[in-house]
Amino acid sequence: MKILVIGSGGREHALVWKLAQSPHAAQLWCAPGNAGIAQERLAKSGTPVECVNVGAEDLPKLLAFAQEKKVELTVVGPDNPLALGIVDLFQKNGLKIWGPNQKAAQFESSKVFSQMFMEKYGIPTARAGTFTDATAAKKFAAELSGKCAVKADGLALGKGVLICANVAEANKAIDDILVAKSFGVAGAKIVVQEFLEGVEISLHAICDGKTAKLFPTSQDHKRALDGDQGLNTGGMGTYSPTPFLNDAELKRVGEAILNPWVRGCAEEGIDFRGILYPGIMLTKNGPRVLEFNARFGDPETQVYLTRLENDLVELLDASASGTLAQMELRWKPEASVCVVMASGGYPGNYEKGKVIRGLDDAVKLPGVKVFHAGTAFKDGQIVTNGGRVLGVTALGEDLKAAQAAAYAAAEKICFEGIQFRRDIAAKGMR
Repeated sequence: MKILVIGSGGREHALVWKLAQSPHAAQLWCAPGNAGIAQERLAKSGTPVECVNVGAEDLPKLLAFAQEKKVELTVVGPDNPLALGIVDLFQKNGLKIWGPNQKAAQFESSKVFSQMFMEKYGIPTARAGTFTDATAAKKFAAELSGKCAVKADGLALGKGVLICANVAEANKAIDDILVAKSFGVAGAKIVVQEFLEGVEISLHAICDGKTAKLFPTSQDHKRALDGDQGLNTGGMGTYSPTPFLNDAELKRVGEAILNPWVRGCAEEGIDFRGILYPGIMLTKNGPRVLEFNARFGDPETQVYLTRLENDLVELLDASASGTLAQMELRWKPEASVCVVMASGGYPGNYEKGKVIRGLDDAVKLPGVKVFHAGTAFKDGQIVTNGGRVLGVTALGEDLKAAQAAAYAAAEKICFEGIQFRRDIAAKGMR
């Protein structure tokens, strides 16, 4: 099978790495890819993966490439191409593509849509209101004593959520998004959601329009600094599984969310084929959905795919084809930990082009895989090319062993301005 992966981050490197292991993969391209992806080879033939210089949001060029190369399965990594309708475009041209169509991608591309959907179909979520008017939004926030999350409606690189502890902070957040347009058109509408206390986890389910199959739990670390301090980021590290739900509890939580979600999709005529990724808060009153994403999490993908035993080509093909009911998900018992190494200044301003050293030493350690996110080749060297640069990922017999292996590998890597959290997976061992 000829396969095209769309995207350039750590999630896409993990997808390429896992797809390349399948005997079904005859040729594999990634657009635009990164320096790490360009080093991957197909297990079956040793053929290198080719990076193609086409942006993930350049839909006409991506279509032309897929048609020219006779691509048999396209795998979409990031949220933006899904929101722009790449799935609809490829399907209209008779090409098989994995990921939700534009209507289904609204679960992520519109916080307002997903909040209203959850309320309509009885999916457990936080008390919330949706607003275009700052005065009305501030009135609602005051009812919550200012303890709330103010969320831009549209896509904002995972950073369009401002957490507020009091009325002054809430008013400022509402003004920043609705009045000052700090997130541009993504903030034309907002959701103001009560602040929920508890343990936050990431759930993932692969869907084929009728069937949804739940993954094990994982936990992301959104804040830039240790102890969940600092600014919100796209994710500074993750681990799987978490100790917060046993198998029976996970099944119950999955049913409480997925059963009404599947029913609602059927009633609304939404044909969702891809990954549904709800962020969940485990509160003292039970699980609550904070928001939905319509694609694999990043860096959750890195820990999931190092644990997944299934052939990923077969799994994604079944999801795209509507035959997922026949598949059984199989997982390694080991734990996986991913530590994100970021550029100095991230998630604010940062410089690119810093030479990365120690990669070869890191990957020699047992159980370690370094996934590239923001990297590029320059003058024969691998350099930084983004805010999140690498996802140093390790499998271990338990969480403690996986964490130790990931940090041992991280210590071997250096570049100017490097920053990373030292407490990834610590919550899972308390």
